[in-house]
Amino acid sequence: MSSAASEPTLIGLDWGTSSFRAYLLGGEGGVLERHESPDGILRVPDRDFAGALEACLADRGWGAMPIVASGMITSRNGWVETPYADLPSGHAELAAGLMAHRTPTGREVHFVPGLTTVDDGVPDVMRGEETEIIGAEALGFGDGIYVMPGTHAKWVTIEEKRVTAYATYMTGEIFAALKGHTILGTLMEADGTFHAEAFARGVEAAKARGTELLHTLFSVRTLPLFERLAPVELTDYMSGILIGAEIAAGRARFGAVSSVVLLGKPALQERYRLALDRVGVEGLGTPADCAARGQFEIARAAGLIG
Repeated sequence: MSSAASEPTLIGLDWGTSSFRAYLLGGEGGVLERHESPDGILRVPDRDFAGALEACLADRGWGAMPIVASGMITSRNGWVETPYADLPSGHAELAAGLMAHRTPTGREVHFVPGLTTVDDGVPDVMRGEETEIIGAEALGFGDGIYVMPGTHAKWVTIEEKRVTAYATYMTGEIFAALKGHTILGTLMEADGTFHAEAFARGVEAAKARGTELLHTLFSVRTLPLFERLAPVELTDYMSGILIGAEIAAGRARFGAVSSVVLLGKPALQERYRLALDRVGVEGLGTPADCAARGQFEIARAAGLIG
């Protein structure tokens, strides 16, 4: 590694609702050090974000350098609310929308704006995902359709290195609600195993029944009733139904492409890869810490680093 690449130049903060990631980045965008904790914005006592950041940096021994923050820390429930940028947007537009904030100790934190779009008069938003996308694009994944599994999954179109369209699907949150607050969840048992066949069966059920998602979900109740699915298989079966329905909706909106780029936790990337394979679409996996690379690209475009 060259001395320029190994010299710390930027601190990146990927600060979400339930997680906190801090990165020490080198002169070519590589992650030199990484810290992760469950201390998302909802777990910071008295909303003392400046104090939490200072404690983290002091513990790591990270000195004075530019700081770029993205994720829900930039939302109304976070530290500094940044306005949403309109589409199309890439690293240049996000850099132009950075909001600077000086902490009591004199550190300057630059907050990345989220993105917004309007579909049939209804607004859609993202915060944090835009930075991951910029990072993945910079790592060579290029233009195309990006799929971001999670609580609020995103399907995103990238053209000429900019986000030109996207849509949000509440797949993860609906799954959690059904599992935790309906009769379907009371039937489920856990054995710590991913039941791939049950998951694939759920994907196929969603594919075969098209728009009848609400009817298909009732099979989570009836199949174990007639001993055609075991209780330990139900969680993955229902996951397959919901992810399969999301994929059908995403393909209807964004086109029947042959491949998509997957961004997210490895386990979720793998589930989506398996589900996409059932409909003949290749899911291209991305490495961890794409957000850090996106923060580096935004900081460079803003002139915060050389």
